[in-house]
Amino acid sequence: MFKTEQEQFWAGEFGNDYIDRNKSYSIISSNIALFAEIFGKNMSGNGVNSIIEFGSNIGMNLRAINMIKPEMNLGAIEINERACDILKESFQDKIKVYQSSILECDIEETYDIVLIKGVLIHINPDELDTVYQKLYECANKYIIISEYYNPTPAVIEYRGEKNKLFKRDFAGDMLDKYPNLKLVDYGFKYHRDNMFPMDDLTWFLLEKC
Repeated sequence: MFKTEQEQFWAGEFGNDYIDRNKSYSIISSNIALFAEIFGKNMSGNGVNSIIEFGSNIGMNLRAINMIKPEMNLGAIEINERACDILKESFQDKIKVYQSSILECDIEETYDIVLIKGVLIHINPDELDTVYQKLYECANKYIIISEYYNPTPAVIEYRGEKNKLFKRDFAGDMLDKYPNLKLVDYGFKYHRDNMFPMDDLTWFLLEKC
């Protein structure tokens, strides 16, 4: 059914279990702090009206964004059926949900912002160029990438599973691939932050010029 073992992994029981582990209000609080920083520093008054998240799960990032910018039109691509059902129930008519693998999704609309957070690390490295192209083509203006960073590609065991987590410089890959992308800003969120901890993610804001 799916092209890669990683897609099957997240569409199935492990993806269902992930939902139950990652739905606390503390996650939303940390996400609000993250996106308030990104939007406030870089996009205040820029007329961005829509955002789509690639690999949204149940929408913990989109919920935070909706609290910060309730006027935003929302989109979500998600492979897990249970997560899609929760997205539709949570956001009702506020969101357009594409139940699909990122590798297989076919989206004609474009959005002012494209977001991917904690997802590129789980994509088969042989398929990254396909995902990069989809991120690029779907974005009118901005791309937000928030992932585990490593200067060179590395494979990390993930909850006892092999070939399910890959670290690299994802933003650097995209900057090299698309000359009209520029780096606007970046930052790091530490797991021992006193107020809003996050899982050692490095975020990057790229802009189409």
